[in-house]
Amino acid sequence: MAHVLGQNQYGKAENRIVRVYRDSTRHEIKDLNVSVSLQGEFEDVHLTGSNANCLPTDTTKNTVYAFAKEHGIESAEAFGITLARHFVDNTERGVVHSARIRIEEYTWDRIRTPDSSARFIGSEEVGHSFVRNGQETRTSEIVYDGDSFQVISGLKDLVVMNSTNSEFWGYIKDRYTTLQEAYDRILATQVTARWKYGFTGRDDEAQPNWNRSYNHVKRHMLEAFAETYSYSLQQTLHAMGTRVLNNRAEVDEVRLELPNKHHFLVDLSPFGLKNDNEVYYAADRMYGLIEGTVHREGVVPVIPVA
Repeated sequence: MAHVLGQNQYGKAENRIVRVYRDSTRHEIKDLNVSVSLQGEFEDVHLTGSNANCLPTDTTKNTVYAFAKEHGIESAEAFGITLARHFVDNTERGVVHSARIRIEEYTWDRIRTPDSSARFIGSEEVGHSFVRNGQETRTSEIVYDGDSFQVISGLKDLVVMNSTNSEFWGYIKDRYTTLQEAYDRILATQVTARWKYGFTGRDDEAQPNWNRSYNHVKRHMLEAFAETYSYSLQQTLHAMGTRVLNNRAEVDEVRLELPNKHHFLVDLSPFGLKNDNEVYYAADRMYGLIEGTVHREGVVPVIPVA
């Protein structure tokens, strides 16, 4: 029976890079985890062992670090676009047909030290001390095929909670249903969100302001979560995606994964105490997983299901 080599790709995963900008006394930091994956004319590498068309993964790693110095990192998306274009357009003999760059960005906050307790005068203004931000991780995926770009940005591990304005009742009940209807409950989730931009890079199309767009998309999702009186987490998901599309013209599609971080009222009656929606048990497992995509009419969704 004949065998055929199917889809294949290779690259260097999780290149951890920290770029420090020391242009002034107020330093800036970009902290990224960059993964490179290439597709192209790599049949011989698999079938015969010939490496004539193989760009070493070590080279892709070195390119990431060199480009951080040569081109800088204004945003994860812009850096990924620069890398992807290089691997497709500039690799010898044109053997790379498509490049996919996946990036996680970790943010840092400045440590503020009042002059009264500083070890030297003016340390507050130097701005070289940071604390790792405990909130979300920023993500991006850039794919370039030599003709156009596909840019999907996102975030993960953004934990949010509403302590009220959430209900869940009127659902299907059968012999296995034990869940009690709730008319005032905690709604908490750990947001994973991805959104696709309309940007393709064709005809010298200008790039969006990636950092500004990210901040605004995040803000609109948080505002929708906070302002929606929720009868289900599904309803909240739709409100979050819709708010982004209504306010950010550069975004065509939003995909959300919202695990329901259940909070159960603790029975305090054995201790002669009344629990008036005050004391909860926070369960990390198991959890309801609510997922969905909201996209503009006429747009074909491309963000894959997890």
